[in-house]
Amino acid sequence: MELAYIPSPSRGVLYLGPIPLRGYAFCIIIGVFVAVWLGNKRWLARGGRAGTVADIAVWAVPFGLVGGRLYHVITDYELYFTEGRDWVDAFKVWEGGLGIWGAISLGAVGAWIGCRRRGIALPAYADAIAPGIALAQAIGRWGNWFNQELYGKPTDLPWALHVTSSADGRVPGYYHPTFLYESLWCIGVALLVIWADRRFKLGHGRAFALYVAAYCAGRGWIEYMRIDDAHHILGVRLNVWTAIIVGLLAVTYIVVSAKKRPGREEVVEPLASGGEAEADGEGKSEDEPEAEAKDEAKDEAAADAETSETEAETKAEAETKAEDETKAEDETKAEDETEAEDDTDDTDKVKDEAESAGKKS
Repeated sequence: MELAYIPSPSRGVLYLGPIPLRGYAFCIIIGVFVAVWLGNKRWLARGGRAGTVADIAVWAVPFGLVGGRLYHVITDYELYFTEGRDWVDAFKVWEGGLGIWGAISLGAVGAWIGCRRRGIALPAYADAIAPGIALAQAIGRWGNWFNQELYGKPTDLPWALHVTSSADGRVPGYYHPTFLYESLWCIGVALLVIWADRRFKLGHGRAFALYVAAYCAGRGWIEYMRIDDAHHILGVRLNVWTAIIVGLLAVTYIVVSAKKRPGREEVVEPLASGGEAEADGEGKSEDEPEAEAKDEAKDEAAADAETSETEAETKAEAETKAEDETKAEDETKAEDETEAEDDTDDTDKVKDEAESAGKKS
């Protein structure tokens, strides 16, 4: 008798008239919105502009979806290109099947294109979006629950997943809910990156590398529990090897980057702080001509104001000089008149004295 278990949904799609609403796709969409929302908040806190994260996500998300699907189809090609299979199913993304390794790899290419178009360094953008990606994965994993896929080994634990579908070789029963394990792990990864970024001021891509390393650590043991078909190398599942290699590369990057470029970027989006339109050689922004035009207009206005001020000062100096010259002339004229009056008085005095002497004689 089962005391408790996680039930599986009776179906993974609902129909709104003729429009199918698939749980898997719905989880992916919600995850993208959460990643962009959190990434935008972190980008603004670093001094970036609102809307930049979403603009770059327009490039990163489609590339990521294509990359995730390609990885899944290549590593599980027998599901689509073997006898009795229909290769057209490789395009049915809504039925499940996205490899996170391919999604992150090709998504980074799309993000690089978007960053280059805006004159932003990719590592700074990756640091801002890293916790959001982890939360997007946590939400997206519930799409596997809707599809009743990617569960683990049989178990009688009270949180066992009750699989009811028998399609595609499934055996109804109670299994480890590896989708739930990974979802919770990704939430923990997001919180770890946020805490470490605040505590150690991670920069130059190290916050993103920490997300990759922490995710790989969890994916390794979760992947080991899964029982779905997968390719093996030396008796170990392919995704386990991928997690080990990618995780080690991420740790190596953190160590090397911390020595070569300690600290974090002071400016993540130059145009937001009035700087040049280039960031670490990553290219120029499409908004640069408009920004340069505004700067030129400001410079011209400042020059005109300075010219007007200079002309006003020159005019005032000329008027002052004219007033001084007029005042000097008036003073000179007054002195001349005073001297003339003194001479006249002296002449009259001499004349009077002469007349007086004549009368005496």
